[in-house]
Amino acid sequence: MNNIIAKTWVSLCRLGELTKDDRGGVAAEYGVLLAGIVGVVAIAAAALGGRIGGLFDSILP
Repeated sequence: MNNIIAKTWVSLCRLGELTKDDRGGVAAEYGVLLAGIVGVVAIAAAALGGRIGGLFDSILP
């Protein structure tokens, strides 16, 4: 009986150690930041795409 309790206690301690690991949270934050940057670049490209295309067409016939 004591052996089962000891194994359960060790398992719970290991589970607690796994929940303290924050590497996944940092990766998620970088993912959100990257998605925001991609969104801003996409909006800027859509808004300025015609002007930039016209500029290149006037330079390179």
